[in-house]
Amino acid sequence: MTKKNEITVKDIVIKTMTQNDIDYICITDIAKQKNIIDPNGVIGNWMRNRNTVEFLGIWETLHNPNFNPLEFEGFRKEAGLNAFTLSPTRWIEATNAIGILSQSGRYGGTFAQTDIAFEFASWISVEFRLYLVMEFQRLKAKEQELLGWTAKRELSKINYHIHTDAIKSHLIPHEITTAQASIIYAEEADVLNVAMFGMTAKQWRETHHDMKGNIRDYATINELICLSNMENINAVLINDGVPQRDRLVKLNQIAIQQMQVLEGKRSLKQLK
Repeated sequence: MTKKNEITVKDIVIKTMTQNDIDYICITDIAKQKNIIDPNGVIGNWMRNRNTVEFLGIWETLHNPNFNPLEFEGFRKEAGLNAFTLSPTRWIEATNAIGILSQSGRYGGTFAQTDIAFEFASWISVEFRLYLVMEFQRLKAKEQELLGWTAKRELSKINYHIHTDAIKSHLIPHEITTAQASIIYAEEADVLNVAMFGMTAKQWRETHHDMKGNIRDYATINELICLSNMENINAVLINDGVPQRDRLVKLNQIAIQQMQVLEGKRSLKQLK
């Protein structure tokens, strides 16, 4: 799966791509900082440099088990000579390189793994490299934040059906209406909310008028892990016929114990 994105560095839009779990940055876009008309010429000048060839070869040796060292050695011996030229396509085809990719189409250009792209950016401008690193790190931080949000939302659903099935089987009489059943489901959800957060969903909304969503939308990943575990445990307690009040006390104790483990804290105040 290939994931594509963009960052803006000193008014230049630079494409990024993740492929086979490797992050790449478009060095064609970076080269526009030096020559907006002929960025490929800039890349060609950089690649004919002996230091560049050695850097690319060392990177591939460290990260690419299919790298062709014999072809690399040939390039290394010729690098720096007046007649020597080297294009990204020639480098890739001759050495089986993975650190540089050549993409065609609207999103095309020459892409380089981040270590290589940062090295190229330093050759262009040390200042530009610093801005590039800063913006790329900001992009990855946003991606991790989105990933964490997605994980939290998915985690909250893991044991949902186990929990609701236990409620349906043991707490909801067959003769009651759907509306009445919804109240019982909400009450059991609040058993977990009180055990974990110390308040019901309604109490949270009444004290957080300016916040959208519900109490679980603002839970940490550790709190959601704990809630997911508690849904399973509450289902077991319901199946065993444990009264709601006793289940709440037990779940509160479990929440405290699990949060101590997850957050590495020796003490955690009793949730009320």
